Amino acid sequence: MTSHIRPQPGIMEIALYQGGASHVAGRTDAIKLSSNENPFGPSDKAKDAFAKCAHTMHRYPSTDHVRLRQAIGDVHGLEPDRIICGVGSDEIIHLLCQSYVGARDEVIFTEHGFLMYRIATQAAGGTPVQVRERERTTDVDAILAACTKKTKLVFLANPNNPTGTMIGLAELERLAGGLPKGVLLVIDGAYAEYVEGYDGGAELATRLPNVFMTRTFSKIYGLGGLRIGWGYGSREVIDVLNRVRGPFNMSTAQLETAEAAVRDQDWVTKCRDDNTRLRAWLAEALAEKGVPSDTSTANFILARMASEEEASACDAFLKSEGVIVRLVGGYNLPNCLRITVGDEPSCRRVAHLIGVFKASQAGAGV
Repeated sequence: MTSHIRPQPGIMEIALYQGGASHVAGRTDAIKLSSNENPFGPSDKAKDAFAKCAHTMHRYPSTDHVRLRQAIGDVHGLEPDRIICGVGSDEIIHLLCQSYVGARDEVIFTEHGFLMYRIATQAAGGTPVQVRERERTTDVDAILAACTKKTKLVFLANPNNPTGTMIGLAELERLAGGLPKGVLLVIDGAYAEYVEGYDGGAELATRLPNVFMTRTFSKIYGLGGLRIGWGYGSREVIDVLNRVRGPFNMSTAQLETAEAAVRDQDWVTKCRDDNTRLRAWLAEALAEKGVPSDTSTANFILARMASEEEASACDAFLKSEGVIVRLVGGYNLPNCLRITVGDEPSCRRVAHLIGVFKASQAGAGV
C-alpha cells in the first residue's frame, strides 16, 4: 500500500549524518580516535556533580537554565541573559535554522564545513550554499561573494572541523562587516577552548548584533555523552530562539554537570596543554612518515594521504590493528583521515601503525 503522507520539502534530500565509528568487529581493545573526544574525560568535579543528580531524577529540571547561564557568564565574562543552552550545539544550530530560514532562503557554509549546517538548513526547508575554501582554510571573500538577497545565515566553524584550520579575529570582523543587512553570522566555537587566548568570537557577538556564537561541552570538557551546548548573541536573537526552544530541553544532570565543568577551568587548562603537546608530536611524527597535515588548532590532525585509495587502505589497515580513525569523504576530503589527538600511548600507536602501513606501500611499489 502506498502512503500519501509526505514530509516537508527538503527532508528526504538530507543525507543521514554518519558519526565516527566506535567498534571494530572481533576486537575488544580498539582505540577510538574518530570522534574528537577528550581522551582524559570530564573533570572529577563534573563527575561528582553528575553522581549527585541521581537523587533528584524524579524532579523536573529548570526551564530557564539560570544557574548554568550564570556560571558560563562568570567564567567567560558574558551577560547571562544573552546565553541560551541546548542539547549540544547541534540543537542551537537547528533552532537558528528553524527560526530564521524558510523555503527559498539560503544558508552559506564552507566546502569542508560541519555536516550539521547542511542538515539543519534542509530540515528547515532552506537551500544550502557551499562555498570554496582556500587550501582548506576559510576564504572570507568567497563567502561574501556568495551572499544574495536570499541569504539568511552564514555558518563558520572556527577552528574548523575537520580541517583544524582557523582564521583570525580581524578576518572574522571583516566578514561580519561585509555581510548584507539581515544576515546573521554564526561562529561555531566547538573547538575554541583548544586555542589559548581565543574567545571563540564572544567579543564580536557582544559588540555586533549580526554575530552569534555557539559552543559545546562535548569536546574539551569531555561531556560528549551528555549532549550540552550553548549559544551567545544579541538579546533579540536569544528571545527568538527561546520561543521555539522546548521548555525542558535540558535535563538536571546536563545542567548541573555542565555547571561544575565550566567552573573547573584548571581541568580545561590541563587538557588544552596536553592536547597542544601531543598534537605537535603527532603532526611531526606523521610528517616524518610522509603524511602531511595543515597546522591544526583543534584536538585532531587532518592527515592527507596521496589518494582516496591510499586513505581507504590505511583506514582499513588501522582498523585491522584495532585503531579507529575517521574517513572524511563526506566533507569533500576523500584523500584524508581525521585523527583525534588521544592520550600519549594512543598517539604513539597510531603514528607507528601509519608508519608500518606507509612502509608496506613503499615495499609493494604502490
